[in-house]
Amino acid sequence: MTTSAYTVPVSNFHHELGRYHDIARRGLIQSLNVRPVVDAEGAETGMFEVPAGGRRYRAVERLVKAKRLAKTAPVPCVVRAADAPTTADEDSLAENVQRAPLHPLDQFRAFLTLREQGQSEEEIAAVFFVSVAVVKQRLRLASVSPKLLNIYAEDGMTLDQLMAFTISGDHARQEQVFERLTQSYDKQPYTIRRMLTEGAVRASDKRAQFIGVEAYVEADGAVMNDLFQGDDGGWLQDVGLVDMMVAEKLREEAAAIQAEGWKWIEVAPDFDYGHTYGLRQLRGEITPLSDEEEETRDALHAEMAGIEEAHSGTDGDLPEGVDQRLSEIEAALEALDNRPITFDPDEVARAGALVSIAADGQLRVERGYVRPEDELRVEPEPVAEPDGNDAEDGAAAYAVAARAEGDGATIHAGPDAVPEPEEDERIKPIPDRLLSELTAHRTVALREALGANPHVAFLAALHALVLQLFYRYALDSCLDLAVKSVGFAHQATGLADIWAAKSLDARHRRWEARLPKEPTDLWDALAGFDEDSRSMLFAHCVAASVNATFDAYNRRPRALANADRLAQAVDLDMVQAGWTPTIDNFLGRVTKARIVGAVREAKGGQAGDRIEHLKKGEMAERAQELLAGSGWLPEPLRTPGQSVAIEIEADEQTEDAEGPIDDETSIPEEGSSSDEEAVEIYDHAIAAE
Repeated sequence: MTTSAYTVPVSNFHHELGRYHDIARRGLIQSLNVRPVVDAEGAETGMFEVPAGGRRYRAVERLVKAKRLAKTAPVPCVVRAADAPTTADEDSLAENVQRAPLHPLDQFRAFLTLREQGQSEEEIAAVFFVSVAVVKQRLRLASVSPKLLNIYAEDGMTLDQLMAFTISGDHARQEQVFERLTQSYDKQPYTIRRMLTEGAVRASDKRAQFIGVEAYVEADGAVMNDLFQGDDGGWLQDVGLVDMMVAEKLREEAAAIQAEGWKWIEVAPDFDYGHTYGLRQLRGEITPLSDEEEETRDALHAEMAGIEEAHSGTDGDLPEGVDQRLSEIEAALEALDNRPITFDPDEVARAGALVSIAADGQLRVERGYVRPEDELRVEPEPVAEPDGNDAEDGAAAYAVAARAEGDGATIHAGPDAVPEPEEDERIKPIPDRLLSELTAHRTVALREALGANPHVAFLAALHALVLQLFYRYALDSCLDLAVKSVGFAHQATGLADIWAAKSLDARHRRWEARLPKEPTDLWDALAGFDEDSRSMLFAHCVAASVNATFDAYNRRPRALANADRLAQAVDLDMVQAGWTPTIDNFLGRVTKARIVGAVREAKGGQAGDRIEHLKKGEMAERAQELLAGSGWLPEPLRTPGQSVAIEIEADEQTEDAEGPIDDETSIPEEGSSSDEEAVEIYDHAIAAE
């Protein structure tokens, strides 16, 4: 027996291998179509050819060669006569052209039947020579609402759309979303996924990270997963349960912190940016390392140096074990360097702490903040009555004298003339008016001298600014300079977690660690800084006073114009600062016309035309995808002189290739898929193979 020249269609190795193992397991379940081979005179030669079924015959032949099938094993055949009315070519072509492929839904349901009969996913995968992941995908597809499966069977939706519905196991919810889709122009799979996950909490959300997805599942919480594309861990469906678990865990953590002796504790999943403004932060002492910890740190440094020296000449990556050990050493050193801070117990008794969740889902504790009402009252220093023998009486009187006020070179000495005291042999305090006149004279002289000495003037200004920014309520400067760091009446959720806010807070903490604890020691500390350090600290203090916010009740056009000049001077780029348009921060809060305008400006006119007909929510969703990574910014965030990135030409070419979006839905062609992990319909599932 031999194969006919027309019987072996093009196939790939994967399918051939699957057919080989399947025949080895269950034998041939479809007969070969054979007919006698005749010689030139038309006489049968005793040999047979296989016009239809050549690939099956080739698999049997390989099994015989591998001694997995006996040479005498029966092979079912349909024998056609040599003078049959149809030719061998027609038989071969008819088998491969006229066969009806198995509908994907039949395969999904067949897998589900096998699963219900007791076969595990691993067993099904082994029987049909596919991965376990493919089996799970097909079982998930078979579990969609029967109503939607029937619609899919009648070509009422595409395979990609059906895959999107598998995110939720709630049949009623699936059918509800499908009804909404019938009234919507946009039936894309991502729209289905968005509708099914509305209101759910992503597993990557900091609240989910804080409580742990495993703990949520143990509390009977439902998780929605997408088996067909990346989902960052899925969606936590029971939002009420998430909020309850977050509140309980925060309360437990707050109770442990309260036991440290703090007067008050504030707890919230998140605080607004600038929530500590107006509160004085305590300056604690870093707990020193013990002798044992010092030895451990030295040993770790020595081990790290030895490893680095041993592999200094190695090209490429370090061995896995060495790289892992270096990571362990770095983590141990970081733990030793991050020392806890201890506070004065008396200060702890009138201070508090704020407990919240950091952006990475870890607990955030901000300790040592004193409210204004909890500050100790500052009593005025008593002035000793002069006894006539104290040479410091004049100095004591000067210490409590009223401050002279000046504007330019004009001096206001105080109230109207007070009668000069009568002559007396005893030494009495300097009269208030005379003291005001003397200090006014000194103030003018100080102004003149300071104006001629920019180095000291800079130091004095820096001293005054640092006092206000780092030492609340300190009165240790004679300069009437003010740093007013305004809060924000309106701010987007998560403002405290953006890169700029984190960088600003980290810089503030670094300076705070370098400055002395007491304001009386600040002048000497600043005088000891080098010029670069003083300049950087000055810039930090001035930056805290920037107010470029728009206020509907206090419009400041000149101030906002100056903010533009300032942005130009520092070359501010909000794209590099991490801002990108999303539904939450822009697109969902402006008109449809503005959304379309943004897309047209960033991606071209055709892109804008394609979303112009959509409803507001769908339009914002689509615009968010189009604008991602485009570098587009709304007008209030643009720095004058900087161009807006536009990708018109390339984007429109892409859109032309994609074709228009319409209401038509159909089963995709075999082998096509928008997802690498999409369900594949292999040849072994085809009935007439």
